[in-house]
Amino acid sequence: MSMSETRKRFPVITGWGCRSALGRTPESTLRVLSGQAPAPEPQLPKRLRTTLTLPVFELPDEELPPGPGGRENGLLRATLVEALAAAGLEAAALRGQRVGVAVGTTGKVQFHDFEFCARLRRGEQPDAASLRDFVDGSPAECLQRELGVCGPALTISTACASGADALGVAAGWLLAGSCELAIAAGVDVLSPVALAGFHALGVCSATPCRPFDARRSGLNLGEGVGVLILESPARAAKRGRGDGLFLAGYGKSFDGYHLTRPAPEGRYLEQAIQQALAGAGLTPGEIALVNAHGTGTRLNDAVEAKTLYRVFGVGVRYHSTKGLSGHTLGAAGALEALFCGLMLQSGIAASSRGFEEPDPELPVSPLRHPTALEGRFVLSLSIGFGGSNSALILGRDQ
Repeated sequence: MSMSETRKRFPVITGWGCRSALGRTPESTLRVLSGQAPAPEPQLPKRLRTTLTLPVFELPDEELPPGPGGRENGLLRATLVEALAAAGLEAAALRGQRVGVAVGTTGKVQFHDFEFCARLRRGEQPDAASLRDFVDGSPAECLQRELGVCGPALTISTACASGADALGVAAGWLLAGSCELAIAAGVDVLSPVALAGFHALGVCSATPCRPFDARRSGLNLGEGVGVLILESPARAAKRGRGDGLFLAGYGKSFDGYHLTRPAPEGRYLEQAIQQALAGAGLTPGEIALVNAHGTGTRLNDAVEAKTLYRVFGVGVRYHSTKGLSGHTLGAAGALEALFCGLMLQSGIAASSRGFEEPDPELPVSPLRHPTALEGRFVLSLSIGFGGSNSALILGRDQ
């Protein structure tokens, strides 16, 4: 099958919306990515009740649409409205249609009402309102009910690859004909559970993170939401939106090496990359940029850099955007796919913020400065606990 014939199958990205430390809109986000606006600095958390003095990337306060599911679902609702508007769609017009909804998250599948749990342990009977809200607020199913759509719905929790997998699952629905339009998203907010957990693992940095730098000492947590509207090429073309960006490939693997550490040789990460390349009908040389997972932890960055060298060679151009946004956990894969789309549209690749001193143990170093992006395809990687590896390839029409 020729590339032009294969291209007709790829899901088209017709709209998006985002909220992260970089900005509340794709436009403000691009200004930071391209170096035209100052990048945010991580600060000590303001919302969390914690004694830990670890800097994080928090979202500013804003009034969010009401409904079940807490702040995460409020961010999803607000960002979905903007993504649909960017796609030229209205929520009311989707009612009754076969629309898929896939949402990746980590925190939203955890019940965080500490007072409820404490009272239960004491043998008391706490009010079940927060428990009902947790069950009713499952993100994908909640959005499906509120939109009144009848396509597939799935809340995905594959650790820090959740947002990327939401895009991969949504694309699979479109390719299988399960729907002609899909909403793919990733969302997570800062929580004391996540902050304490990553601190207990010894992977949080007390200073701004430095992905791939010789002095890297860990990650900064962040929060955010990314929503992308995917459509079948036929539906998008009917609406006059068949040209632009598309999801060209997706690869997934699980190495099962360790609960929290990646397999040291990166073999299964490479497998996910090769799956994505094969699905897109591409060679490694056709990838113009790799958006690495790049958390700033010692082991993850070493495994990833060595894998990229093995697949793409010494000339690989790659970066990490987590020095700009923090590690947004389940939102990261969706947000960073959106970042990649913005960079493809603008023709500018963001620098790997925090990187200054090359690590002699790494065979290749990331981009130091915003750089012209020449080429049509960008690969975005997400790596999660339990050996969850995801690779997405975004493409741009000529």
